[in-house]
Amino acid sequence: MSVKHAKPNLNQSQVAEMVKRLFSLTASELRSLPSYDDQNFYVAAVEGGEYVLKIMNSEDSKNPTLIEVQTYAMAFLHQNGLPAQKAIPNIAGQPISMEEIDCGYGCQTYLVRLLTYLPGITISKAPLTPQLLYETGKMAARMDTILQKLEHPNLSMLQRENFIWSLSYVPLLETYMNVLDEDPLQEVVKSVIHQYKTSVVPQRSSFRKCINHGDFNDLNVLVQHNESDSYRISGILDFGDMNSGYYIHELSINIMYMMMEHPKPIEVGGPIIAGWESVLPLNEAEKDCLYVLVLSRFCQSLVLARYSVTLHPENAEYLMISSKKGVHILPQLWELGKEQVEKVWFQSAAQFRDTHQMK
Repeated sequence: MSVKHAKPNLNQSQVAEMVKRLFSLTASELRSLPSYDDQNFYVAAVEGGEYVLKIMNSEDSKNPTLIEVQTYAMAFLHQNGLPAQKAIPNIAGQPISMEEIDCGYGCQTYLVRLLTYLPGITISKAPLTPQLLYETGKMAARMDTILQKLEHPNLSMLQRENFIWSLSYVPLLETYMNVLDEDPLQEVVKSVIHQYKTSVVPQRSSFRKCINHGDFNDLNVLVQHNESDSYRISGILDFGDMNSGYYIHELSINIMYMMMEHPKPIEVGGPIIAGWESVLPLNEAEKDCLYVLVLSRFCQSLVLARYSVTLHPENAEYLMISSKKGVHILPQLWELGKEQVEKVWFQSAAQFRDTHQMK
């Protein structure tokens, strides 16, 4: 969770010095990239190659073992043919460097990695055709099935008890409810949390467990234009929210964020479900809880963005990206109700599957 003054604040000359000292690379181009609570820089090197220098916030940097597991998972996905970044070893041969830096509020330790740069634009900037939505569902399911095979001595780090962004811990939002005081949305959020407790929790034992990327969103999926004038997925970014969860959580997160980018949000679910089920068909309990889990992710996004803005007013624009759209979509979905939304999703998923099989 965001903590005041945890976000690093390096200038370009500090970054250039760091890249030289840690990786023996001379930066020919440096530019800042947007980020929630870390600091990211695009780096082009005189020696060749394009990279992303990622300086983790001082809070997350306190847990280097967790970051090491996430970094290993990225490399594992890359080996298995998925477009994930790889960490470039520093001059000591390590994927992770711990740096003492003063960003204006005393010396703090920041975890630094240099990652390969993946080409493409964020999916938020591409037209979300049913085919591309299908591909995101398929990619999310492939990713989680590959992550299931992951072996690492510190894999238990991903258990992440009470991790606020995990769909296993939605009721933790109740602590932050005051950020919605005087807002009509507060009632909807409370109702969704109630639904989560009464309808999702009792069925959780039927969900299939897996390791979740946990943030398969519209800014963490890159796409590239291909010859046939459509887009294909060229990158999966940001494994900072990885946690031990359930397959159905990943699908819910995927649907929720793609809804943000679509002129008709309710139409997003069908093609994504069809893509997901081409790899991993849902069981009855997972199907039954999908609606409430998608709404629960909207609630997490809205409440935690508002809370983060109270800590980082200067970064409000970026923090509220998802939240701005979500404020309209969440009440609409709640109004429509589970039965109506599921009907649209599962009927269009079936239609999409049928037309796909005929091709």
